[in-house]
Amino acid sequence: MEIILLYQFSIVLILIIILINFIVNNHLFRNTVTYSLPAKIINDPPKVSILIPARNEERNINRCLRSLTRQDYPNFEIIVLDDNSSDNTQEVVRKWTEKDSRIKLVKGKKLEKGWLGKSYACWQLSQYASGQYLLFTDADTLHFKNSLSCALAALLVNKVDALSIFARQITVTFHERMMVPFGNFFVLAFLPLTLMRRSKSPLFCTAIGQFMLFKKQVYENIGGHQSVKKEILEDVHISKQVKKHGYKFMIFDGRDNFYCRMYHNFDEVVKGYAKILAAAFDYSIFMQGFVTIMVFLLFLAPFILLPLGILIFDWPQIIINAICVQIIILLALKLMLTIRFKHKFVDIFLQPVSIIYLILISIYSAVISKLSAGVYWKGRSYDVRDEDELKLIKDRFISG
Repeated sequence: MEIILLYQFSIVLILIIILINFIVNNHLFRNTVTYSLPAKIINDPPKVSILIPARNEERNINRCLRSLTRQDYPNFEIIVLDDNSSDNTQEVVRKWTEKDSRIKLVKGKKLEKGWLGKSYACWQLSQYASGQYLLFTDADTLHFKNSLSCALAALLVNKVDALSIFARQITVTFHERMMVPFGNFFVLAFLPLTLMRRSKSPLFCTAIGQFMLFKKQVYENIGGHQSVKKEILEDVHISKQVKKHGYKFMIFDGRDNFYCRMYHNFDEVVKGYAKILAAAFDYSIFMQGFVTIMVFLLFLAPFILLPLGILIFDWPQIIINAICVQIIILLALKLMLTIRFKHKFVDIFLQPVSIIYLILISIYSAVISKLSAGVYWKGRSYDVRDEDELKLIKDRFISG
């Protein structure tokens, strides 16, 4: 019984540390709308190149371009790279180029050996950019008119060399609601943002490819996307490259600047997060398995052990109280996340279900990444069983 009590109090202690870090990060994760451009930039605005890799984005690209053309920042260009799409992405963008001279369309080259798809597309885009700043954004994003100006202001005011901004994630289906909020949750719960701000270590760094802004010279000095050409999570790794080269990098909350709907159905949710989770642990089944077990013990086990301890094991009240404290902390974390990012209130009480989703998808991702032919995304299959030989094995949109 002493071992059970020690275990429960250890879990309480870990969750209290997570809660404290979450509260601190909730303050440090600054909203980009709080920043304004300096007067000298308003009077002489430098050119920004907005770079959009687009692969089969016919349903999204029109809305994305419309929102970007309405930016209140006056000096920018938009370059879209059609990454060998099999739909009408190219035609949609071409119509925009005829209406707005700021928009350019580039035909992407066939994926070269040694590259993964998005990194290669972004690298090609950078070669066409003429701006002093490079903004990489995804075709499924929807930008408010102040998206670009607030991002540039955040970069300049904070005197950083590159940044990444997290969108307000739109979740419609039940499957999206159960999984998508984990992105913001894990950043606020586990990443010490104060160390990202002050430390030079690339360990304390992350990013999201939906919105990444670089000083062009910094992007070139770190090797651009060529330096992360084999990485599934190219956004996270390129942020670490910024730190490795001695530059400053930060992340911001852009929920009032732009929206994104990452996935639309159960299949996309599973494939998307299977890709992310396997890559997050460098395709190590041991590390992924260890973290998955810890997620179970910290975030799901308390909801299971409380009824078992009361109804079956008849545990002492002190143990029951410890489990209740764990559940209260978990619900408090979910409540703060829900309030800040305007999720559905009912999902607070569905937290055990969301953890089950996460655990099952993690197991699935480990299986497909190591025991089969790798991961699949945007019509491309990558073999990740040997990280040194990470390679494309199939592109169903290109014959031969």
